[in-house]
Amino acid sequence: MTNPAPIEAPLPKGVTDFLPEKADKIGYIEGKIRRVFELWGFRRIITPLLEFQDVMAAGLGEELREKTFRFDDRQTGKLLAIPSDITPQVARIVATRMRGYPLPHRLYYNGRVLRHVELQSGRSRETFQAGVELIGLDSPEADAEMVAMAVEILKGLGFEEFKVDLGHVGFIRGVMAASGLGDDARRRLQEAVGKKDSSAVRVILETEPIADRVKDELAALPRLFGGREVLAEAARVVTTDTSRRALDNIAQVLDILDIHGVSDHLTLDLGEIRGLDYHSGLTFEGFVTGMGEAVCSGGRYDNLTKRYGYPAPATGFAFNILTLLNALEKRPDVEASKTRDLLIFNLRDERREALEIAQHLRALGYSTARDIIRRSFNDSLEYARRMNILRMMVIGGDYCAADEVYVVQVADKQGTAVKKADLMRNDFSLNTLP
Repeated sequence: MTNPAPIEAPLPKGVTDFLPEKADKIGYIEGKIRRVFELWGFRRIITPLLEFQDVMAAGLGEELREKTFRFDDRQTGKLLAIPSDITPQVARIVATRMRGYPLPHRLYYNGRVLRHVELQSGRSRETFQAGVELIGLDSPEADAEMVAMAVEILKGLGFEEFKVDLGHVGFIRGVMAASGLGDDARRRLQEAVGKKDSSAVRVILETEPIADRVKDELAALPRLFGGREVLAEAARVVTTDTSRRALDNIAQVLDILDIHGVSDHLTLDLGEIRGLDYHSGLTFEGFVTGMGEAVCSGGRYDNLTKRYGYPAPATGFAFNILTLLNALEKRPDVEASKTRDLLIFNLRDERREALEIAQHLRALGYSTARDIIRRSFNDSLEYARRMNILRMMVIGGDYCAADEVYVVQVADKQGTAVKKADLMRNDFSLNTLP
């Protein structure tokens, strides 16, 4: 029988299918992250795939509103939205569904969001997020907890060369608000500061009618990047109370992070302007060597639940799973996540023994598939190789004695006989095989 010609089944630009090998890796990464979230006392929450547009928009900044997918609901006639960010959804749920729960809320999620992007950029419209929200605590310790968790997860995923950049929206907002610059000049200045472009900052300031002291303060922003010494340098150049309070807050968070033992992975970036407009305090981003974009980001957002009628302080962060996957894809432990343990190859006419052995091996924790299709030894071995199965177990035939099974390493085709009596023991381990 010949295979029919494949039909044309294109996907919209900006989305993709994840085949089993890559899906296994995504699952591995999500599992490692989820384990840390749960060890820190966070409970899972599942948010809906659809929201009413007006409800969703209440928790989104202007940038994300513009990136949200919207369409008409034929049942209600209202506008629906596919969420472009999960944090506003959690804020809505806490404000409207969890008022009777005691504070603080420790919630985590895994989910996908959709965002309009410039298709020429080659970026995905889909973002896989795994994040936490800690709602009900206005405390430097809560902010430090977010950063410490991010570091713990990055270490647990095997990263050695990574940094978490800390910033504070109160610092940059305080400086800009006191600058006396117009909206257009402020926007251009913030873009130059975000790019660490000191020369562009000087060009902008040269034509602005503001005091030299203010110009010196603004010109220093791109340089406020580095270790803890940046706090002292910033304190010398800024004068606003808002910015000084931000520096004090950062110092408190850093002292707590010293206790967590993660300070070696931290840098300060006081000129950072990144962030959704709901951020209100400390912000941070995690970067790993070789990746040009952040693998995680987050910060404090004390005013978000208020938009849904329930004022509460909050902080949180999320990992971008696909960015992590790009950074981790070739690591041995991630590669191993796509493998399975055993394929049962039964040469006997009767299937009972094969099914009983498979059931026993699964009870011991080994992933075990049975090759139900009748084919040759070599064809089954090739199937196991293509499916990333590590071993093939042969039952029956001339490969071993009647009271044995034959276990073949798929990679090198080397095999060994195992007594069935030993195999069916509750303490049997594949690791004892040659």
